[in-house]
Amino acid sequence: MENIGKKLPEQVADSIINYIHAHELQIGDRLPNEYELAKELAVGRSTIREAVRSLASRNVLEVKQGAGTFISKKKGIADDPLGFGLVKDTFKLTKDLFEIRYILEPRVAALAAANATEEEIQAIDHVRIAIEEAMDTDTERQLNLDVEFHSLIAKASNNVAMHHLIPVINESMFLYSDSYTNQRVKEETILLHREIVAAIKKHDSDAAFDAMTVHMAYNRMNLNHFEQAKTKQSHL
Repeated sequence: MENIGKKLPEQVADSIINYIHAHELQIGDRLPNEYELAKELAVGRSTIREAVRSLASRNVLEVKQGAGTFISKKKGIADDPLGFGLVKDTFKLTKDLFEIRYILEPRVAALAAANATEEEIQAIDHVRIAIEEAMDTDTERQLNLDVEFHSLIAKASNNVAMHHLIPVINESMFLYSDSYTNQRVKEETILLHREIVAAIKKHDSDAAFDAMTVHMAYNRMNLNHFEQAKTKQSHL
């Protein structure tokens, strides 16, 4: 019934997603080649190509010339699913996103402390170390790693919705990037990341909740200080 009204390439795109689920393919896994998929799904190769293009445009698949078709790291998340790019007042957007993070991320950290596997904890700690190494050398890399750090914690929470939602919310990190050059903010980030990871390692949900709450509070406070400094400078 769900395919009624859908064109054949759209139906085949759905079939490819079902194939991914049925074979438990993970991010980065390679799909069968065009010929094999066409045979598996009993459709023509041109239809497979059109369906793959559609899924690639939706960030479900990634086509690498000469290598094949792979499950995208973006997990089907659009580049700007909530339309942040259309918001003119980016500073207000940044503040509003921090409000959402302040509500959600402490609970996410608490769930991660309760549910994280040893492998997930090692991955989180590995990224924490990489962030510290990038602090004084590569701000853009630091920002990307910071998003990965919080995304890994969300994944470790074992809450599928949070796993997909947090990376979108953490767009705020890039909007807030001007203040990442502040040395005091860098030092606070290092210390609080260490506390968050230490709590998750101990599977101490309360400590993880508290550490993430402080982290979000410091971020919000620093953002307010940054806003006040810019306002003062504009009046000079």
